[in-house]
Amino acid sequence: MIAFLFRRLVVSALLVVFVSLISFSLVFASGNPAARLAGEGSAADAARLAQLHGFNDPILLQYGRWLAGVARGDFGDSLYFSRPVAELLAQHFPATAKLGLAAMLFALLLAIPLGVLAGLRKGSLIDRATMLLSACAQAMPPFCLAFLLIIVFSVRNQWLPASGFDSWKHYVMPVTALGLFAMPAMLRLMKSEMETVLATDYIRTARAMGLGGPSVVLKYALRNALRPLVSLAAAQMGTLLAGSVVIETVFAINGAGLLAWTSILRGDFPTMQALILIFALIYIVLTLVADLVNGWLDPRVRVSS
Repeated sequence: MIAFLFRRLVVSALLVVFVSLISFSLVFASGNPAARLAGEGSAADAARLAQLHGFNDPILLQYGRWLAGVARGDFGDSLYFSRPVAELLAQHFPATAKLGLAAMLFALLLAIPLGVLAGLRKGSLIDRATMLLSACAQAMPPFCLAFLLIIVFSVRNQWLPASGFDSWKHYVMPVTALGLFAMPAMLRLMKSEMETVLATDYIRTARAMGLGGPSVVLKYALRNALRPLVSLAAAQMGTLLAGSVVIETVFAINGAGLLAWTSILRGDFPTMQALILIFALIYIVLTLVADLVNGWLDPRVRVSS
């Protein structure tokens, strides 16, 4: 297990370095950053800004300086908000984390039991209804579902608030819109894995030895069927956090997604750099945790990796 953990940590560290390079290079992706900051100002203004922000220094020196600041938790100052980026992240990320975790929990509470039922009753009405639900949820973009929910539950009936994130009522629509976006892939994978596991020799042997249906499903089949779902759920969690940009904008949730949208519109590249780096790091950490959980669930993964 220690060797498996070491290999995964090395891979994750290399990914962190690669992501940091990508995040840093975004500043120069659309041309001279000093000229963009100067806007309609003169060349002298652009030169002054380049000197102020160190854009005239060698690229490696700029990267090293930025990386050293990131290691200290210093992402620089926001050009639009005129505040340290670290303060903005601390202010906006809790709402995004709550939204992402709640949406993932909602998606798993739907995907696991429905996937198990569909796998146990292949070809039945439950199976067809579950696959229809999955197809409908997959075909509906999150922002379309968000607007539909607002029309039905806020505009016409005034049952739920259409904006904000202050009470449990504010969670219902954004969590539903985001959770249904993540649910179909996990539901289909759960169904497929259950069908595969239930057809294996050791499940047939367990049933031949007189073990009851619920015992076989919960103790043997479900444990092995969950292993691929762990990896997919980690990937989907990263997707949910990144996809919160649209949902937070629609529901006016003051989270990292709305901060990212504002930073893009205002050309606030220090904030964009930090957000891209943080989202990528979260994705890497989630993938690492999923690998470790899979290694714990199935020792064969530790040997083959």
